Amino acid sequence: MRRCAGPLLRLAGRRPLPLRHGAAAFPAASFSSSSSPSDGSGGSRAPDTSLFVPVPLKPVGDAAEEDVGAELTRPLDKAEVLKNLNKFYKRKEIQRLGTENGLDARLFHQAFISFRKYIMESSSVSADLHIILNDICCGAGHVDDLFPFFLRHAKQIFPMLDCMDDLRKISDLRLPPNWYPEARAIQRKIIFHAGPTNSGKTYHAIQRFLSAKSGIYCGPLKLLAHEIFQKSNAANVPCDLVTGEERVYANEDARQASHIACTIEMCSTNTPYEVAVIDEIQMIRDPARGWAWTRALLGLSAEEIHVCGEAAAIDLVTELMYTTGEEVEVRNYERLTPLTVLDYALESLDNLRPGDCIVCFSKNDIYSVSRQVEARGLECAVIYGSLPPGTKLEQAKKFNDPDDPCKILVATDAIGMGLNLCIKRIIFNSIVKPTINEKGEKEIDLITTSQALQIAGRAGRYGSSFKQGELKEILSEPVRPVKAAGLHPTAEQIEMFAYHLPDATLSNLIDIFVSLSQVDGLYFVCNIDDFKFLADMIQHIPLNLRSRYVFCTAPLNRKEPFVCTTLLKFARQFSRNEPLTFDWLCRHTKWPLAPPKNIKELVHLEAVHDVFDLYLWLSYRFMDMFPDAALVRSIQKKLDDIIQIGVCNITKLIRASQSSAAPGASEVVPEDFPLSRTKRDSRVFSDHRGVKSPEPLSVALEVPGERRARSLKAYRSSVRQEDLKSHGRGSLANRLLREGLLTQEMLRQLESEWQDQHRSGRYGLASKRDDQSSSKETGKKKK
Repeated sequence: MRRCAGPLLRLAGRRPLPLRHGAAAFPAASFSSSSSPSDGSGGSRAPDTSLFVPVPLKPVGDAAEEDVGAELTRPLDKAEVLKNLNKFYKRKEIQRLGTENGLDARLFHQAFISFRKYIMESSSVSADLHIILNDICCGAGHVDDLFPFFLRHAKQIFPMLDCMDDLRKISDLRLPPNWYPEARAIQRKIIFHAGPTNSGKTYHAIQRFLSAKSGIYCGPLKLLAHEIFQKSNAANVPCDLVTGEERVYANEDARQASHIACTIEMCSTNTPYEVAVIDEIQMIRDPARGWAWTRALLGLSAEEIHVCGEAAAIDLVTELMYTTGEEVEVRNYERLTPLTVLDYALESLDNLRPGDCIVCFSKNDIYSVSRQVEARGLECAVIYGSLPPGTKLEQAKKFNDPDDPCKILVATDAIGMGLNLCIKRIIFNSIVKPTINEKGEKEIDLITTSQALQIAGRAGRYGSSFKQGELKEILSEPVRPVKAAGLHPTAEQIEMFAYHLPDATLSNLIDIFVSLSQVDGLYFVCNIDDFKFLADMIQHIPLNLRSRYVFCTAPLNRKEPFVCTTLLKFARQFSRNEPLTFDWLCRHTKWPLAPPKNIKELVHLEAVHDVFDLYLWLSYRFMDMFPDAALVRSIQKKLDDIIQIGVCNITKLIRASQSSAAPGASEVVPEDFPLSRTKRDSRVFSDHRGVKSPEPLSVALEVPGERRARSLKAYRSSVRQEDLKSHGRGSLANRLLREGLLTQEMLRQLESEWQDQHRSGRYGLASKRDDQSSSKETGKKKK
């Protein structure tokens, strides 16, 4: 006869537990950081539990071992067990105790579902749990007695509950200066060279760099690092070049020089220098790359740190240095040549003059404008972000050469840094630019004053053939101060996270890290969407955590499918421990490649160039697995020459692309279609019949067609809607027409509908008023 084991364990008539189970329960203070909170609220931020992915826990099958619990008591009545489990779940006291132990409503529900499934589907459970369940079913126990077992199960499927204090300490980002003990061990002198573009601020910092016994220059672009590398060696100061893709030694014996010019992500915080130069310090607020400037500013071990950039960053740098006990000396500079702001529009591309630069913010606009310029018998150079550095330099050289017939430049904001250009006048084709905010969300908004100043500064460069630059009203707007510096989790921090959460994916580890991270008001955590995108893409490939982290930090554009696919293949072959050879890469990219015949082929060549860059970047980190860097670098130079041929003939490629498109597709971006569409009427569409549009080209921030100056705030409301529409219009329409998803009739209908919507108000406010007024009129008629 089986017996009830309740009396052996506890008194049968025992009252419900007081909901405190001593050591078995998770401490109530587990979700409070051991260090003082950064927000002054008296407690740390609650974690985003939606990021907690439960670890699957399989029910116990038919075990070979004997069911000890059943032997001590009796087999469980699963129907009665289910009834009592549901009663356990509904008790408010249990839910409250769950909350005290880190289980919010979401986690509590998930843990209970898993706990119930485990018990109901297991052929046997542990002896102690079996006895408790049997007692409850016999009436000798209370459902509250299940809580220690429920909590133990919850910690098994959510292991982060058991180590939350450790995770919080690892992700505590409130004292970044303490991450760099070498820099804190010395008293550094911080000198801020503040001023606009072409003010000589960087020149003075570089002069100190050249005169020092040792130094490091940290810049945002390979082009800038390469420029300092060349200047230093030309001045008989041996200097190495270090970028993500290569290292070039000044000494023939590959011995490290005393001076280094590098991209800012590649700077060493362990090597001591006499002088360090950090260029474009305002980029410390960049949502994606700001962490690199923070790391350099706080971590470089140099006696003198020369910081160059906008005056808007002075206050932040001063506050950051206050936390390290270092003072900041500010040296202000004025622009060497003045900028004149025009109060009239260009009116037409016919009014272009030698030295003009038309700035666009999309490739489609670049293609459209360059064709329109050359249709007028003018030769133009083209520069945009995805072009290889060599091609950009060649296009800049072509534009700057006084003996070259090319006198017009069509470019994106890629000209804002790294290129010396003899520009007389900057003309903004659009003032709307797609951006990604700190949350990783895509936005299309007006360019900032800082961006406009950076671009405008390329006009009238000191020492160029033009002494005076001209721009527009946005320059009068105050530059927003830089308020926070970027941070990013390091590989070491993620490895420590992985030690505590071994079953979590890298993407999930990053999410939890950011969720738990604590920063003070001087810092923010940089956007990690690109990192997570790559982490998810290669998650199924077996890699150790450090290698996986490196692959996920690879600099690539996730909008380029060919480059992303290549990274996936690199990771897969790497995981098999098979070296990625030159022959393998040539087969994958179908090298050698011919000059492009249309825009599509040019874009593909740019993607192949990015693939070569990716190979070189990985070869710098995994030399044994990517052994043929020298060969890849040689064919990359040849590819650069091929791309240059395509860019020099870009208008021919555009015509070839349009002639191969669907019938009538060329009408989407006609040669004389007005570049600025801020004031639309029926005359705009007369261009389709060859009649010249009276609309002027937008110069800087001027309202086309008006010759008087107008405040930026008043202008923004009138320009935003049309510029938002015009942005990317040609490329999408062309693509849909080519793919047969859109007809000319549909396009005209969409344009008509959009115009109607625009007249009635962007957000339907005016249309609502019209509906109300029309309904009133209808009501009057009925009366």
